[in-house]
This record gives sequence, structure tokens and C-alpha cells, in this order.
Amino acid sequence: NFCTDAQKSRTLIQLFVNRLDSVESVLPYEYDVFDFCKDDNERRPSENLGQVLFGERIETSPYKFSFKKDEKCKKLCTKTYVKDKTEDKNMLDFLKRGMQLNYQHHWIVDNMPVTWCYDVEDSQKYCNPGFPIGCLVTTEGRAKDACVINSEFNKKNTFYIFNHVDIKLTYHNGEGEGWRGARLVAATLEPKSINNADADKPTCEGPPMEVPGEFSSDVKITYTYSVSFEENNNIKWASRWDYILVSMPHTNIQWFSIMNSLVIVLFLSGMVAMIMLRTLHKDIARYNQVDQEDAQEESGWKQVHGDVFRPPRKGMLLSVFLGQGTQIFIMTFITLFLACLGFLSPANRGALMTCSVVLWVLLGTPAGYVSARLYKTFGGEKWKTNVLLTALLCPGIVFADFFLMNLILWVEGSSAAIPFGTLVAILALWFGISVPLTFIGAYFGFKRPAIEQPVRTNQIPRQIPEQSFFTKPVPGIVMGGILPFGCIFIQLFFILNSIWSHQMYYMFGFLFLVFIILLITCSEATILLCYFHLCAEDYHWWWRSFLTSGFTAVYLFVYAVHYFFSKLQIVGAASTILYFGYTSIMVLIFFLFTGTIGFFACFWFVNKIYSVVKVD
Repeated sequence: NFCTDAQKSRTLIQLFVNRLDSVESVLPYEYDVFDFCKDDNERRPSENLGQVLFGERIETSPYKFSFKKDEKCKKLCTKTYVKDKTEDKNMLDFLKRGMQLNYQHHWIVDNMPVTWCYDVEDSQKYCNPGFPIGCLVTTEGRAKDACVINSEFNKKNTFYIFNHVDIKLTYHNGEGEGWRGARLVAATLEPKSINNADADKPTCEGPPMEVPGEFSSDVKITYTYSVSFEENNNIKWASRWDYILVSMPHTNIQWFSIMNSLVIVLFLSGMVAMIMLRTLHKDIARYNQVDQEDAQEESGWKQVHGDVFRPPRKGMLLSVFLGQGTQIFIMTFITLFLACLGFLSPANRGALMTCSVVLWVLLGTPAGYVSARLYKTFGGEKWKTNVLLTALLCPGIVFADFFLMNLILWVEGSSAAIPFGTLVAILALWFGISVPLTFIGAYFGFKRPAIEQPVRTNQIPRQIPEQSFFTKPVPGIVMGGILPFGCIFIQLFFILNSIWSHQMYYMFGFLFLVFIILLITCSEATILLCYFHLCAEDYHWWWRSFLTSGFTAVYLFVYAVHYFFSKLQIVGAASTILYFGYTSIMVLIFFLFTGTIGFFACFWFVNKIYSVVKVD
């Protein structure tokens, strides 16, 4: 709570600045890298693991206000760039590069983003939780990005820096409601470019502040601000984020995508139900008739009962993948469930990432258990290799990729580069907690007996008959990923937007729904294809069931490539490498996740159908 009397509660409002980012570059930078006015005694609030991993770097700024005290055109500092000094030239060039790539400020007051609200088409208001450093009019005279807002921004090959902001803070007064003080419920600003004639006594009036494209004479930039306070008792403190979220019109598209996915699910469920009830029921009744003579000549899934549980080739790798996939599946489920309950909203910065990492570390036990139990079922002997691979293979790939990306960020001097201490902390979590937990899980997995199979496996493998095009492994796997991907791709657009276009993602209810739909679709598509393959007397279903739904990840990668070329305006080799480096981590995790769902659905189905037929 804030109030005007210093003895009763806080009167000083401190504005914090976050890193600057851009849609045209994947590299975020700290506020201090650009030569803006600095706070004399700079402090950083403590950051959680998620904020550090996402490259959030929050620090205090020289913008400090007294509650209810309006300021008009207050000067912060003046920056002078002398044309003969190399250091000044580099500083100014970096600032221009920031304007050219449309880097955005992100300011925070009382844990709320300071937004820039402007009208878009259909007289709707859009509130952007950031605002640009400045903008550029190209050598051809084309106004880029924010330069379109003012007709005075018209000089060719010129940068216009936003060196003045009008800040408006809206508060909710608690006097009429029985609590003291006031709470901030909205913070908006309007950036302006103003060239003050007298830098010592700015008037905040005059032509825009031009920074010529050619650095031919000294440049002086004076930074100023105005602040005003407005009382509004209609906005409650609990719903103060609403005005930002309302301006992002996604919800109707979301409902459309959910309906679209549900239609796919109903269609698949109908197919699966029909197979289960009609075909299987008829088959089982026929096979269980007393007269076994006729049944012997039958072809179909019953014929391969002696081979269907023959252990797969490369059973070690399959069991390791399934252990990792189980760990990812449980982590995703719990994270999304907590996000649905509102624990991981955008107001808790970095909470989502922190929650995911901690859960992943603590879920080593189920990974070890599932991997060991399945490996034992496949008749594996090398249990030490199995445990080590489960604990180290996939996390090792992710960590190596992550480490390489971090090196690039570090070389580029970006704020997203993770400090060495944090990398050591992540390794300590992995080797100190996750690996021992995986060993414990594996110990219990190997202690348990192998999973009982409903039918005995023959000594000699059957010949697999010639397969038609659709029952060959590759076409089946390629088809299997289409339906699950169809369910998620609209949601995927919003998730990629929130990662790369820096939009807020808050619709976890929708995401949880889509997660459940994805689960059902992967299971049903895999069961259907598994049934068709068994009917064609092809009994190699172990790996195929994993790859059928895991192939959704390949479509995810193709979509990410399409998104990169069609939606993002990313320039520069470093940004491109980073985009694809991080995308490949996402694709790998998604592959393990969907593959595991498909495998266990198929495993259940095969066990179920072979346990109800009578076999001589």
C-alpha cells in the first residue's frame, strides 16, 4: 500500500527496468548495455531460477516518484556523444542498432508491467507491455515500426529516439472500504521524442529528437519524464492485470481450436469403440468357439499370439526413452495442473520455469522404475548401463544443446546468457538429486518381477507376410502423427508467440484441455494403427507404437520452421542458430512425451485383447 504520509506507509514508488528484447532478434540485452540514464545506487531484487533461465534481469532505475505528487518534465540526465571518440561512436552505433531492430523497454512498477496503450483497427485498444527505444526512417524515406505514429518523423536516414515518457499511475483508494492507503491498479505510459533547446532547463516541447544515420557532428540526448496520478476505485487490486490480457483477442480462436480438436477426438473414439466392440467382440467370440478346426485357418491378429510379446530389438534404448518420457509426462501434468489453479500466473515471474525444473529433478524415481521394469520385461541383463543411460542420455543431450546456446549468448554479450554459478547449480541438481533418485527407482524396478504376459512366446519367429503400402512401418508412422498434431497446432501458435514474440501467455485452462485432448488422440491413433498392423500379421509393435505418436514431434519441428520464416522477422546468424537450438530441445522433449503416451496405450491394448482369447 502507498500513501502520501511517510510515517504511515510507503510514499516512494520505485520503477524497475527489465531486459530489452526484440521480435527481430533472439538476443535480449540488459538495460545498462544501452547507454541510458543509470540509477546512482543500483540494486537488483533477488531472482528465482526460472527468471535466470529466461534471461530476466531486473534492476532499479533512476525513475522514482512520490505518491500523488505529479511531476512535469523532470530531467534525468543528458548523454553526450563526441564524434571523435571511438567509445562514444560505438555506444551510439549500438543504440542505433537497437532502434533499427526495434528493441523494446520493459518497465515494472509494483510488480506490474508498465504498458503502452494505443488504438488499433475497429477502435480497439491494444496494451503492449513494452515500448520501443526509438524508430528509424530509412534512406528511402520509409517510416519503420513506431515511426508511423507521428508525421514529424519524416527525415530520411534518421533515427528518432524516445527520450521522454508521460507516465500515468492509476490507484485504488482504500478509505471508503475500511483499509488505509492506496494500491496501484494500472501503469501506462506514452513515449515521445523531444529535442529540448536547453538541456539544463527542459520544457518538453519542440521538434523530435533526431539522431542522424551518419555520425558527422556531436549528439546530445536529454532524457526526461512526466508523471501523473489518477484515482479509480472501480478497478480492484486482484483484477489489475485484466486490462492487459483483455486487449489480446485470443479467446474466441481458442474455443474454435478446442471444438476442432474435440471433433477429431470424437471421430477417433468412435473408430476405436467400433473396433473394440464389433470387430474384436466378433473375433473373440469366433476364436473361443469349441470348434477350433475352422478357427485355425483364420488369418488376423489371433495368428500372431505366439510372437506378439517377443522382445523388441534395441530394447535398452526403448526402455530408456520410456523412462524419460514418463518423467516428462508427470512433470507436464503437475505443472499444467498448478498453472490452472493460478499458482503460476504471469505475475509470479519465472514461476512456471522454476516449477518445471524442480519437478523434473524430483521425478527421477518414476523414470528409473519404468525404465528398469520394462528392460527386465524385455529380458535385458545389463542393468547398470540401463540405469546410467536413463539418468544421463536425454538430459545430457538437452544440457549439451543448452550449453552451446549459452556460449553463443555469452559471446554476443546478451543478458540471456546464464551465469556460470547457475549452470553449476543446475548440474548439482541433476547429479546430486535427479541421478540418485533415478538409481533408487531403478533399484525397485529391478526388484519387481517382469511384467506377466497373457500368452506364451514361441521359440521360432513367424514369417511376416508381404505388407500392403498402408501397413508398412513408415507410412503408418507418418500417418500416426497427423491427428495429434491437428489437435494442438492452433495452441502451438500462441505458445510460440509467447516465447518468440514476447506476448504474455496466461490461458493455462485451455492448455490443460489441449493436453488432455492430445493424450487421448495419441493413444487412440496408436491403438487404431496397432490393430491394423496386427490384423496384417505384423507383430513388431513395440517400437512402432512409440514412433507412431512420437512422429507428432516431427510435425512440430516442421511447424516451427514454417513459423520462423512466415511470422518472425529474425535477422542475424546468432539469432537463427539460437532459435533452432532451442526448438530442437522442445522437439526432443515432445518426442519422448508423445511417444511414451502412444507406447503405453498400445501396451495396454495388446495385453487386453490377448488376455481374452483362449489359446491351445
